[in-house]
Amino acid sequence: MKKWLLLIPGFVLVFVLVACGDKNESSETDGVNDKTTEKTDGDNTSPSKEDEMVEDEDLLIVKVDLMDSSGDSIGTAELTDKDDGVQVKLNAKGLSEGTHGIHFHEVGKCEVPDFESAGGHFNPADTSHGINHEEGPHAGDLPNLEVGEDGEVNEEFLAEHVTLKGGEENSLLQEGGTALIIHAEADDGKTQPSGDSGDRIVCGVIE
Repeated sequence: MKKWLLLIPGFVLVFVLVACGDKNESSETDGVNDKTTEKTDGDNTSPSKEDEMVEDEDLLIVKVDLMDSSGDSIGTAELTDKDDGVQVKLNAKGLSEGTHGIHFHEVGKCEVPDFESAGGHFNPADTSHGINHEEGPHAGDLPNLEVGEDGEVNEEFLAEHVTLKGGEENSLLQEGGTALIIHAEADDGKTQPSGDSGDRIVCGVIE
């Protein structure tokens, strides 16, 4: 009987140690769960950022190299497809000071020196020329460019009547391409067929 009484404190000690171990194990598990929850919550914000990156990567951008009537490179035009048209970012040098007409043309050929190979204005809807014409404009009609004394132009504008999406009637990415032409004079916005804008002095193939 005395021997059993001596063993009781030992059993009590073992029980206390086991209970403490279970408690610590539970605390560690809770900590892991908390961390897991935090990580999961954090991951929930990642897809939206990734989606934004994918959307940026999905933007269709076409770079157009521009040449003058001697065939020399004078700059570039960057075309970006948007929901409401094509954004045009134009950077060029070596132009004469003043106002110049600019249009998209129907053929992707830039043969020097006159660029007549680019054909007429891009006009899939068969409308009249001119932003100011009541039966216009051509899809390829664009606002005039203003060139400074230094002969440089850096402008950005929206071409509302065209797209870069394939298979569309008004897409600039037609079979055989299209072209971007800058003229010697201003486009008056109404005279047929090209706004009395004079010679073609700059050309770039869009393909």
